[in-house]
Amino acid sequence: MQHLLRVAIPKGSLAESTFDLFRRAGYQLNVSSRSYFPTVDDESIACVMFRAQEMSRYVESGVVDLGLTGYDWICENHSDVVEVCELTYSKATPRPARWVLAVPNESKVQRVEDLDGGIVATELVHVVKRFFDQHNVHVRVEFSWGATEVKARLVDGIVELTETGSSLQANNLREVAEVLRSTPRLIASHAAWADPWKRRKIEAITLHLQGAIEARQKVGLKMNVSRADLPRVLALLPAEKSPTISPLADENYVAVEVIVEERQERDMVPELKRAGASGIITYPLNKVIP
Repeated sequence: MQHLLRVAIPKGSLAESTFDLFRRAGYQLNVSSRSYFPTVDDESIACVMFRAQEMSRYVESGVVDLGLTGYDWICENHSDVVEVCELTYSKATPRPARWVLAVPNESKVQRVEDLDGGIVATELVHVVKRFFDQHNVHVRVEFSWGATEVKARLVDGIVELTETGSSLQANNLREVAEVLRSTPRLIASHAAWADPWKRRKIEAITLHLQGAIEARQKVGLKMNVSRADLPRVLALLPAEKSPTISPLADENYVAVEVIVEERQERDMVPELKRAGASGIITYPLNKVIP
């Protein structure tokens, strides 16, 4: 009997960055614009696409074994799943997405308590209800089908997702309080996690995905250095890194190779050149496995 791991990919705003992450991790995922069933170059994996909002329910019930969704939707659905790991990637920035309570700039509301007796619109209904209950503030929470910023002037406040804050500013809204921070999570059903073969497969996928994320803002740096200049060159490399030093055909020279942050490389290369390094090569990385 052939083993099969059913993996769900989020459809919607996270889809493009998720496909990119899997490809950098070594899994060639492809899907047509009208299909919900991506193909993958691994016969032991079957993929399907669901919206992130419903992902945790399908994982919890065992419809799929493994899925990617936001921490916010796990909380909203109150799903009992195994959180395998956090994956810090998103469609806009690597920063966590934030659900914030917001009101129009002209609103008199300054604190959460000022909304007592009011109406709040959001897509994250259950989380928002619990938030106001914790503050002992009585509000009516209404479900919003999207474009929630538009409704901010029709109700007393909204709770909306933001990564950069640009949408709030564009709609002349201001933040009153943060309700929840969310990052993508890789989640598994308890049944899949308890199955030895599926757990090994999930752990292998996790390793590759984390390696792809780790490599995202790093580059490889390789150069030739004379032994006389080697101490000066090594002094310029990050102290926490241990470079690989290999002898060359010319015994007076060595090859030095190290992985560095991409933002460090820009400033480092001119200094390395001045210190005596030559034949400097920088190259992108697909994965960095700790």
